[in-house]
Parts: sequence; C-alpha cells; structure tokens
Amino acid sequence: MRLTSSFCLSVLLTASCAVTPASPPMETDPAKSLVVLPGAADGWRASLILDNDHTGVWRMESLQLFPQFATPEVIGLDDDGTCWVMVSYSGKWSPMRVLQDGAWLGAVAYGDLDPTAEGVELYTGGKKGRLYQVRAYADGGLDGRRIATFAGAEIHTLVTGDFDVQRPGRELLLFTRPGSYHLLHCEADGTWHSQFLGTLDGRIRDAILLPDGRQLATASRDGTIRLLHFQEDGTPIWETIHSASEGRGRLALSLRMGVENPILYSTGDQGSVFRHTRDANRNWITEVIYFGPLGPRGLVAGQFDPNPEVETVAVFGYSGRVELLSRSKGAKVWSETTLFQDRDRGHWLSNLEIDLRNNTDEILLSGYGARMVLLSRFPGTGHSGLAVPEDKDRHASRKP
Repeated sequence: MRLTSSFCLSVLLTASCAVTPASPPMETDPAKSLVVLPGAADGWRASLILDNDHTGVWRMESLQLFPQFATPEVIGLDDDGTCWVMVSYSGKWSPMRVLQDGAWLGAVAYGDLDPTAEGVELYTGGKKGRLYQVRAYADGGLDGRRIATFAGAEIHTLVTGDFDVQRPGRELLLFTRPGSYHLLHCEADGTWHSQFLGTLDGRIRDAILLPDGRQLATASRDGTIRLLHFQEDGTPIWETIHSASEGRGRLALSLRMGVENPILYSTGDQGSVFRHTRDANRNWITEVIYFGPLGPRGLVAGQFDPNPEVETVAVFGYSGRVELLSRSKGAKVWSETTLFQDRDRGHWLSNLEIDLRNNTDEILLSGYGARMVLLSRFPGTGHSGLAVPEDKDRHASRKP
C-alpha cells in the first residue's frame, strides 16, 4: 500500500502529541504548595509565605498562638493595618486575617497578660495610636479588639515583661511617637489600666527584653542604645550603653556567651552594625563589625551556620539584600555573604525554628517588597550519617 506524505505527517504529529503531555500550570500560591523563590545563595532556599500584592509588610515575628499546632505561627503586620496570622503545614502557609485598622501596624508583643483570656494573647498597634488584643481559640478561630487609644500618637514598640515588682503578673510596655512611654496592666476582670511614664528625646524604634525578664534594651532615633529597668517603687532608670551620630533602628540578642553575658547587636542608619558585650567589670564594650549599605532596617542573631562555634548575625535594609555576617571562633575578621535579594527594600528580619531537617535557624524577612519570605538551609545541613535525597522537595514549585 502506498502512503501519501500528508498521511505520514498526520501520523507523526499524532504520535508527537501523544508522548509530550502539556506541563501542569506552575503553582504560585503558598497556601497550596511550597513556592520556592529564585535568587537564594548556594545552600539556602527562599520560600514564599505570603505575597501581599503591593502592600508593604513592616513586621514579622514567629509566635505560638495555637497550642494545638506543633509548629509556631508567623505574624505579619502590613501597611493597611492588617494583622496576618500564617499557619504552617508541610511547607504550605494558610493565611488568616484579623484586624483592619486602615493604616500601618508595626508594633507587636505576645504574652499571657489578660486573666480573662485562656492562653496567651497577641498585642499590636500602629500609626493611628490604637492598641489591639488578638486572641486565638482551640477551634482555629481568631478575634481582635481595641483595648486602648493613644490620641495623637503612633505606637511603634511593644514589649511584655514583669516590670512592676509591686504587683504580680506581667505588664505591657508601650513606646510612642512623639517620644513617650506607658505601662499597661490588666485587672482580674479584664479591665486595662495605662500609666504614663514620661517623655523621651527620641522615638524608640526597637526594644528587647533581656534574659533577667525585667531589664530592657532599647534602640532610639536619637542615636542611643539604652537599658531600662524599674526600681521597687516603680521609678524608671535609664542607662546609656552606646551613643552614635546616626539614628539607631534595630536590635538583636544572642545568648551564645550564656544568659549572664548576652551579646547585643544594633544598627545605625548610615549602614553600621555594632556588637555590644560586657567585660569582667560588667561595663559595656562596643565594637563596629560591619559598614554596609545605607538604611539597615532588619537585624537578627541566631545559628545560621552549621558550625555552632561560628558567630552569625543577619542584616537587611534599603539595599534589598539579606546579608549574613560571620566570624569563626577566635578570629578577628568578619565576613559578609549575601543570602537573598528581595524585590524591594527590606524592613524587618526575625528568626524561626521550623525546619528540623537542618541544625540551623531559619530567617523571616519582609518589607517594601510586599511579601513574607522564609530563608532556610537545605535539608541535611549540619547532620551527618543521614540519608537525604538529592531532590529534597519534589512537590515544591518555583515562582519566577
């Protein structure tokens, strides 16, 4: 039988279509799949937690709101006044929205302060001076309510701790712009009381509770790093540990030298990163460890190297780069490695322990790029003698 050329071409096209199925559409929703972002450094993976369209995310923290879940949640505060609670499940992130303040939220704290609420509560506030309490429930629900208003002020920083030695329980310390600070506590019936403590020369942009649970380290726009504690009669006492001719924006705390000898890191707006430690006489010693790009807006300390003897701290800012600063034990020189380039300027870094397949901490980042991102080391990092497949997460899709 004689075959025509058109018939042969038809057979070839049919066979070609049969053996080359169409590729499935690329998944870009982190609620449905692990979405890997390009641009991470060798040995690191960047994955998407939330793409917030064009709305900046100014703060991210890892908190345990739902006790029924083993993994912590990730909290995000954005420019529209939304508080995002992101719930993790095998690399996926389910978004939950609570609050809609209409202007940026930027301050967040966490603790069991309200006797009428079961478990711990989340506290947040922002540009409009409204202070909110967010509760999580065992059925997976969330709700939020306003508990105070500071008219004409912006709420920039919140910290929980046992600051008032004359009363049991923990309090909420609140810093505003214009510079002032207030101490709040909750009565047994759920009523909140606020005590004005005084005015401040500069705006407190970040604060960290030290391991003793009573002393606070603060970073101020006026260029100072100061400690705050309260005497038994409630009098606030300030101690300046370092001053610079540039605004101070972020703090990070490391306990690698022990609880009694914490290491503080701080940023300066002109691109400096400082390291603060105590000497044998309990005096604070400060050294500059990095001169980087202008506008550092995120700082976090943790074990980001598989060798626990390597000291590491990460910085993020207006350059859009997450930079890892490292120093080996006994060395005098710090090194810098770029871990990730975000699509716009950075504003916050935080650490998280969620991937137990490595021996390192993970890093959360957010900012003007309007997304929340997780940086993690590859599975098997820091572990030996374990079987790790070459293709570690086949279900992961890559977002361009």
